[in-house]
Amino acid sequence: MPNPMPAPPTEQPSKATARVAYVMNAFPRLSETFIAHEIHELERLGLPLRLYAVKREPEPQVHPVVARIRAPLQHLPAVTSLGGSALLPWLWRNAGSFAGDHAALLRRRPVAWLRTAGSALALAWRHRKADAQGRTRLRKVFVKEFLQAGHIAAEVLRRGDVGHLHGHFCHGVATITWFASRLSGLPYSFTAHAKDIYQPELNPGRLLERKMAGARFVATCTCANAQVLRQRHVRPDEVHMVYHGLDTEVFRPPTRTPDDDRPPLLLAVGRLVGKKGFDHLVRACAQLRDAGVAFRCLIVGEDGPARAPLEALIAEHGLQAQVELHPPMTQDRLRALYAEARVFALPCQVMADGDRDGFPNVLAEAMAMGVPVVSTAISGIPEMIDDGVHGLLVPEGDARALATAVARLLLDPALHARVAGAARQRIEERFDARQTTRALRDLFLAQLVPAPAPAQPLTRTLDEALP
Repeated sequence: MPNPMPAPPTEQPSKATARVAYVMNAFPRLSETFIAHEIHELERLGLPLRLYAVKREPEPQVHPVVARIRAPLQHLPAVTSLGGSALLPWLWRNAGSFAGDHAALLRRRPVAWLRTAGSALALAWRHRKADAQGRTRLRKVFVKEFLQAGHIAAEVLRRGDVGHLHGHFCHGVATITWFASRLSGLPYSFTAHAKDIYQPELNPGRLLERKMAGARFVATCTCANAQVLRQRHVRPDEVHMVYHGLDTEVFRPPTRTPDDDRPPLLLAVGRLVGKKGFDHLVRACAQLRDAGVAFRCLIVGEDGPARAPLEALIAEHGLQAQVELHPPMTQDRLRALYAEARVFALPCQVMADGDRDGFPNVLAEAMAMGVPVVSTAISGIPEMIDDGVHGLLVPEGDARALATAVARLLLDPALHARVAGAARQRIEERFDARQTTRALRDLFLAQLVPAPAPAQPLTRTLDEALP
């Protein structure tokens, strides 16, 4: 097993004062803790950041890493729902929150503003949709994203300390970041993850290709994703694969085996949505019980559309004593569960609409903690797990194969120990955050432009902006 890398000293970027503005849909999110870890590690490497969240989503719990982030966070003005009205009534209700930003941009960069506004309206027209009454409506989402982009562009120009924009996920947030780049004149990039790549309706037409063409670089978290994106990019070399990393000092095997007389724990973690394949896990649990294998299964995750069907499936198979659904929890509490778990299962699957997981971070967390994992060979999962070496892979949708793999790990101590050790070694060698985030930091430094010196501060109200 390789020696852990020593913690590098804080490093200052060569282009000293320019920040990277991170644009996210919501922050912080329990289900996207990998973004918070990425931000913290970039700061630790000396890269100054400024954070923008499109919407405010209060979380019942927040991971401790969020408290260690120094970058200022700003939430964009709230907007009303896009459903149920035409464009002009929606604008009447919402444009006032953004009027000062756009008026100031129109004065400072009139050509850029007019061109970007034209692009947003063209997209809204080109991708118009029929409403419930069959009336054709402009696609308001592009107008909304233009308004929101104006707020970010005005803010970064007013503050004068941002030299690059970066969006997380390549659909709505990347569109906002693209518009903000055009409005401000600053370069941009974005990270693509999973469903945002594979669900066509999230980037209608050739919208993703247009956003990639304008970006300085595109990052993604698996080789499988990178291959797909390179096939669609006019400059394939500008797509970079950067794995999500994790702190291997925090996620490490427990020093002792839990003293517990209960049946061994089969753990699963993920949002209660179809692509996680938890329905197949419940069916596998029924087969394990019927085969006389002792276990208890805990599925930890944020509520989603799969919750009710899962509850019905648990009841249908009479598994209430063996299978429990538990609300989401912080990583500190999850680590205690990883330390207790005997096997971790995440039977991911590709949905009919193309939605899928790209790089399930919980698999890497379990492997780093020395918990043998069972999953499927989709997306980037085989990049983490060589079947039979770092874990066991089964065909997606195959509950019998899933039950067999779990039983092998529960009942074969030698296999369990061998897989657990190899899994930990794989994470140390390939997914240590100190390596992966350094690669992302270097991409930013290669593209970062000096922050523009702020001229007169951008005005904040329409009355102040107009002559």
